[in-house]
Amino acid sequence: MRRVSQQEFIDWADSYLRGELSGEERFQFESHCAEQPEHAALFEQHKTFVNQIKQVDARIHFKDNLRLAAKKQRIQHSDKKPVKIVSLLDRLKWNAAVAAAIAIVSVFSTLWLTGYYSNLRKTTSDYSALRRDMNNVKRNVNAHNAAIKNINDKKVSAEPMHFGATGFMITKDGYVVTNYHVITGADSVHLQNHKGQSFKAEIIFTNPEKDLAILHIQDSSFKSLKTLPYTFKRKDSDLGEDIYTIGFPRDEAVYGQGYLSSSTGYAGDTLAYQISIPVNPGNSGGPVLDREGNVIGIISGKQKGIDGAAFAIKTKALLETLNSIPADSLRGNIVLNNRNMLNNLPRTDQIKKLQDYIYIVKVY
Repeated sequence: MRRVSQQEFIDWADSYLRGELSGEERFQFESHCAEQPEHAALFEQHKTFVNQIKQVDARIHFKDNLRLAAKKQRIQHSDKKPVKIVSLLDRLKWNAAVAAAIAIVSVFSTLWLTGYYSNLRKTTSDYSALRRDMNNVKRNVNAHNAAIKNINDKKVSAEPMHFGATGFMITKDGYVVTNYHVITGADSVHLQNHKGQSFKAEIIFTNPEKDLAILHIQDSSFKSLKTLPYTFKRKDSDLGEDIYTIGFPRDEAVYGQGYLSSSTGYAGDTLAYQISIPVNPGNSGGPVLDREGNVIGIISGKQKGIDGAAFAIKTKALLETLNSIPADSLRGNIVLNNRNMLNNLPRTDQIKKLQDYIYIVKVY
């Protein structure tokens, strides 16, 4: 079954609670909850919320009926002790209002304490995409604009405006993957290898949901490389597995080593891993490899305030993205390497072979 977003699940749960699903659809929903504990917990919270809202609505409806009945009583017995009727109505109105207020406070307190709102809220407060500080870009833009205004002044020179991240090749003929959040809003993208050579790249395809972007080098100075030394692992890796990454948190390659700490990513994302590797801005889009040299993921972000809690998109999400690219968007077929040449090599030799295939992604 395809991955169900949180909003889709809430809509599905509402249909289930309203009895709008067929017998088979109800069975599918119940099976999904049994297989997805986080969705089962969310369903119980949502069901409680709906029931409490119904109770509040029933109290309000009861109050309206009392008001209507009291009005009829005043009309029918306008000459018989109207004071007592009004007094009784006032007491009932007050009791109903208090009950409704208590119910509403109870509902929203329950939702707050159970984390319902935090689950529905976008996870930007704790999850941080690993992109460069945009304030640097703003400063460079201002400098660039100043240089344009003083173009005749030979003393004025503008810094190139860019921020950097990491990308790596998925084919030897110039296809590269990085994160979507790295290139979104870019006017142009360049890829620089560890030798200092820079190549212009074109954005071929983006998948914002999976935070992936596929680039293709469009530069006459680029020559196809030798066959990639690594392969892309299609199955999930095991907890505790030794992993490493190479990226560009600065203008030279930096190696990081750690282990796979969870089979799911932030907030239970099944298309990502949690990894225990210190990462910094610029690591975004870097490959995560196992000890045998298989690419198992692509670094995408980290959890704020927790050192070493980073996240990597699984390679199966990359493969799904590649399969969804329209044929007319491609510059030739994407053919993935199926022969691993890093297996059984010492780590230092693996890194030497990898460096030609990993790039600084410079966004302008």
